[in-house]
Amino acid sequence: MSVYTCDIAVIGAGSGGIAAAVTAARHGLSVLLVEQADLIGGTAVRAGVHCWEMGAGGTGLPFDIYRRMNRLRGAVGIYSCGRHMSWYDPAREPYRFPGGERILDPGKRYVDTLQRHGAPGGQPTPEFVRRVWHGVPFEMEDYCSVLEEMLAETGRCEVVVGTGITDAMVQQGKIRSILLTNGSEVMATAYIDATADVCLCRVSGCVTLIGQDAQEAFGEPSAPERPNDNVNGVTLAYRVTRALASGVESLPTGIGHRCWWATHYPVASFNPYPRGDINVNMLPTMEGTEYLAMRSATAYQECRRRVLAHWHNLQSRYDEFRDFRMAWIAPSMGVRESYRTLCEHMLTEQDIRAGGGGRQYDDVIAIADHALDTHGRSTGRRLCSELEEPYGVPYRCLVPRGYRNLLVACRGAGFTSIAASSCRLSRTMMQLGQAAGTAAALARDHDVALPDVPPKELRRRLYRQYAQVDWPVSAELHAHLRDEGAP
Repeated sequence: MSVYTCDIAVIGAGSGGIAAAVTAARHGLSVLLVEQADLIGGTAVRAGVHCWEMGAGGTGLPFDIYRRMNRLRGAVGIYSCGRHMSWYDPAREPYRFPGGERILDPGKRYVDTLQRHGAPGGQPTPEFVRRVWHGVPFEMEDYCSVLEEMLAETGRCEVVVGTGITDAMVQQGKIRSILLTNGSEVMATAYIDATADVCLCRVSGCVTLIGQDAQEAFGEPSAPERPNDNVNGVTLAYRVTRALASGVESLPTGIGHRCWWATHYPVASFNPYPRGDINVNMLPTMEGTEYLAMRSATAYQECRRRVLAHWHNLQSRYDEFRDFRMAWIAPSMGVRESYRTLCEHMLTEQDIRAGGGGRQYDDVIAIADHALDTHGRSTGRRLCSELEEPYGVPYRCLVPRGYRNLLVACRGAGFTSIAASSCRLSRTMMQLGQAAGTAAALARDHDVALPDVPPKELRRRLYRQYAQVDWPVSAELHAHLRDEGAP
């Protein structure tokens, strides 16, 4: 049995894991990055989430990645919002658009993508959305190549793909070693769980949660009286490209023309690719409770059938889609919610609604402002609440309760179910990863356990990496964001 020894082992190479590995290695730590899939990038690659939604806090490492992609012709762009089914104007449009349309906008810059909050009365008007909401679509291959380049440049990060974890040896709140599915053992000083289902935390014995928390658990006003297994819906994204001739693609045998899983076909988000294709994101493809009740492979095959039916319906009903053909279906589901870890601080609905950039805490390491949202009917929730201002995520949300050398840098960190509906987007996960990698370096420098990392020094180091830890954006950070690295 081979043995890997390193300063820090990062399990999961999605947004949080990549950021943690790059950051830790840049601070001089030896890093092992382990990914169960056959390539790195996580949901942003395998699940077809080829876009960063608008939102506060996406500075630091996300901006580094954007600048590198921006040097590659046609790799990345900025979108603005176009048509939307809720804004249908029969005087200008021949029909109600089947969802929300985003269009490439060469007049916008990265700094324009760093806000979602602030809609008057919490209700985003068409004027507000078109003026304020801008996201970052990118080409998957270029994104992957940039991530690989950044990891390789450190000279201190070994990447192992196609490998998961099976067990962990834990003594008195410290992980001593972990076992991988390839039979290898990993012995590290510190560990970071950046997996979609907090696999490392679960095999290490951490307390984890799934489903909606009861009101009495965290005092959240929008929580149900009793806990339940309801989670946000999942998505299977797909890509369409320009066709040589107009037409409707035929459905495979056995797939019906009518929507068999709901009363009608779901609406979708239509995001542009920088090189001209369209990403289609059904909202959602499957209810979260339905997904959890199935085996993953079974759920994927059912969602694939739904994708084909959805696309056929779009082409059949709307002439504009007949000029496209199906080009790609994501190989993995986009799962918005699963297991969460009980951490030293649990981010709650109250924290998010309080806003203020997290000024009530002295260990804020990330800023976010995404809405408290709901995907699917089975959640039983009617949140979809836009925020008045950003909120802060404390470092203690990354520290599993009772553990000394383990951090969480993924959507399974210390969030309640309601808070997780906001604090789950790719760039926010990168902020958590950058904080976790920096904290691991500080723990080494100060010879302390991860929970004892000095928060002021952690925030200071993150600020020096141009990661936003306060709101609003400082003049120095705003000046840094002007250099987009264009060719």
